[in-house]
Amino acid sequence: MTIDRNAESCQMHRTSRKIENVLVLQGGGSLGAFSCGVFKALYNKGIRFDIVGGTSIGAVNAAIICGSKSGNPAKDLEDFWMEIAENSYRVIPDMYVPYYKGNQLAFRKISAAPMNAIMFGVPGFFVPRWQNVIAGQDATGELPLEWTYYYDHSHLARTLEKYVDFGKISRSPAAGGNPRMIATAVDVLTAEALVFDSAKTDIKPKHILASSAYSAYGFPWIQVDDNVYAWDGGLLSNTPLQEIIEASPRNDKTVYMVENYPRRIDRLPTNRSEVVDRTRDIMFSDKTIYDLRAWKHISRQTEMIEKLYYIFETSVDKNSLDPSLVDEIRKEYDALVGRYGAEILSIHRIVRERMEFPYLLKNADFSVETIKELIRQGENKALEHLRKPEDLELAELLKLLYL
Repeated sequence: MTIDRNAESCQMHRTSRKIENVLVLQGGGSLGAFSCGVFKALYNKGIRFDIVGGTSIGAVNAAIICGSKSGNPAKDLEDFWMEIAENSYRVIPDMYVPYYKGNQLAFRKISAAPMNAIMFGVPGFFVPRWQNVIAGQDATGELPLEWTYYYDHSHLARTLEKYVDFGKISRSPAAGGNPRMIATAVDVLTAEALVFDSAKTDIKPKHILASSAYSAYGFPWIQVDDNVYAWDGGLLSNTPLQEIIEASPRNDKTVYMVENYPRRIDRLPTNRSEVVDRTRDIMFSDKTIYDLRAWKHISRQTEMIEKLYYIFETSVDKNSLDPSLVDEIRKEYDALVGRYGAEILSIHRIVRERMEFPYLLKNADFSVETIKELIRQGENKALEHLRKPEDLELAELLKLLYL
């Protein structure tokens, strides 16, 4: 949807601001393949991005998009996901469980891919720590009761090296580089957000590992600097739109947001498994409507400041004022309006469909079947959105901002 800017001739800085295309990618483990499909569709439609930001698996996707080694980020991203899927273990077989569909007894398949991932890991992504112990690659000598993590995801860094030229990420767009990349994490010691911005930080594999180090799933913290240890950014926010706006506060934004966790569902959970699944959806779903409300109020205040400043410059006799006051007003205006005041012009929300039979470990299903389906769904959802981009739910909410 598009937000009316109500541009005034007195808004001196508005015409000097660029409009940036921003892609925001949520975390969600294997659900990140949905973002792959979305990006593939947008890329093939000629939509390009100035900034790509994400957390957890969203940061992994963002790294491939911003640092595509081949120069074709859509292909590199899909190749990455298919490599992960095709190399996943199939030791434990799928199961079929009975259920009633109306009055008819039917059977549905329960994928064993999540259990295979838990037991044996996902080659090229993460392995259980016990495998490292057996292989003699874990020399800490710690007993399992002393472990602070259960999976080693350093293998992800080696896989990313196949698809990512990290030098491209650190090269600014102005210098002919790829899109600006922003990844988020959280400081284990202070609980403060960590923002890895390619415009300010030389992005390395360790930053991607830090952003995807989800402690609740047994991944280790990653040391990114002296006495700075990072966990997954999804612990603070799974949709890092706020961090992206704060990192680029000068230019207006057109935002494409890919949501792996649906906010709305059409029925209540029917069993305990679905209750826990829905709880996780709510925890990781997008909550930026509160940020949008705050940003809209700031935008309105900025517009008022511009109008008052126009009157000040065109109608006020400066000779009647203390020169230091005039200088202070001009400096404050430049700080508040000239350097900040970015407005979100439009929001494009592309949301993954809820499964007919949700299950607890859906974000650990790296099977070929599931990854292909998520990519296909992402493509279809993106194309459907481009045909009819209006987000009615968001439109209704944003109407409140103008009251």
